[in-house]
Order: sequence, then C-alpha cells, then structure tokens
Amino acid sequence: MKIFKQWLVAAGLLALATSSAIAYEPGTFILRGGVGTLAPSGKALSGTVEDEFFGEFGASLDVEDGTGMTLNGTYMISQNWAFDVFAALPMKHDILFDFEAFGIPDVIEAGQVKGNLGDMKQMPPTVSFQYHFAPDRDFQPYFGLGLNWTTFSSVSYDPSKIKVNGVAMDAATQTEFIDALGIDKMYIDDSFGVAAQLGGDWAIGDRTVVNFDVRYMDIDSDLAFSGDTFDGKEKAGTLDIDPWVYSLNLGYRF
Repeated sequence: MKIFKQWLVAAGLLALATSSAIAYEPGTFILRGGVGTLAPSGKALSGTVEDEFFGEFGASLDVEDGTGMTLNGTYMISQNWAFDVFAALPMKHDILFDFEAFGIPDVIEAGQVKGNLGDMKQMPPTVSFQYHFAPDRDFQPYFGLGLNWTTFSSVSYDPSKIKVNGVAMDAATQTEFIDALGIDKMYIDDSFGVAAQLGGDWAIGDRTVVNFDVRYMDIDSDLAFSGDTFDGKEKAGTLDIDPWVYSLNLGYRF
C-alpha cells in the first residue's frame, strides 16, 4: 500500500503540472486501465458451523488484501450523468484463521491457534451511474452508485504456517492438526450487492487523463466446507468482506 500511495501522489503532481482543459460532452466515452488494490474492511466470518471446530471454538477468518489490473469504461449520457462499467483481473487473497482451542485430542493442548486457511481469487464486476460535478473543468470529480456481482475462483483449502500461542507448529504436528479438523474442501459462493464510488480525472493531454478511483463494495458470501467432520457440503458462515477498492488509472477519451 505504501508504494501504491506514492504512485498516487506522483500521478497527482503530474496531473497538476500538465493539466489541460477537457470537456465531457454527451456521447463521450472514456476507457481507463490501471492497477487496483481490494482491501477488505474488517474481520470476515459471521455465523458458525454447529459443533465443529470452526464453530465450537469461535473462529474468526480474515481475508487479506489483493492487488491486480483494473479496467473501466464510462459513457457520458449528458454533461453530468454517466454510466460506468468496472472490471478487474481476478485478484488473489490469502484467508487467515484465528481461534481459541480448548484442546484437540492427541494434537495440542489449549491455546490460541492462528495460520493460513487457504486462498482464493475474486473478480468484482460493477455497474454504476455517475454524477460528474464539473464536466468542463481540468479536474473532473464524480460520485457513483450501482451494483456489484463478485465471482470467486481458484478457492483452495491449504492450511499452513500454523502457530499456537505464537509458536510455529512443527511439520508433524501441523499434519496431525489438519487431519483432526477433517476438512477436505472449501467453497465460497458468488455475491451480489450495492457499490459506491468517488473519483476524479485529471487532464494530461487533449484526450488522455490520470484517474484515481475509490469504491466501496457490499460483498457477503456463503462459506462452506466438506470433509470427514461434515455432512456433505455444510455452510460454515458468511464471509463479510465488504472491501474498499483503490485504483490508479490512465484513461483515453473518444
């Protein structure tokens, strides 16, 4: 994130130094591409599986940040109103777990257990209606509101780097612990929710712009497991990801 913020400052200084007037007339199309970071806003798991390890011991899951390439296109319906479509290449996120174990027979005594649960990729296509506050200025801020549909892929259950009370498990104990959990596979369902955005374009040429965009997405997905300790595919709770998406882009208007 530190490097990302440095890019943002550099882009802003460049835009201010080289700005030229642009006007978004009805029918104008702006295509932007760049890099974005999807940062979940907090602890991810709500709800638990009855009588299983991740429910019995009050586990929490945390989805880590992911970074990838972003693309969005905006069509100006009028000087102020526009329709925007946002897409991104699938962003990879590690999923961490943290729970209080009261003793797992033949594996560990009581203690705070933390580690990597696995990882997944998500792609958050979003459509929005935007309002452009100053369509004839060098700097053109806008606000948008719309809908997001997030799809998950490459969901991998692969526990690793497990620690008990801050001390790393040895390889043999970690293998026994993973076997004791009795989980074979993890599932994450698609999500549909609202999305909001705030951003702006800075002109750096007659048709080119530097763009910074911040989006909030309501992403709540069912999390499920299957394995020896589950009755088929069993829901474990809801992943409340609800991320902020920060993207820095270069754009061209047609």
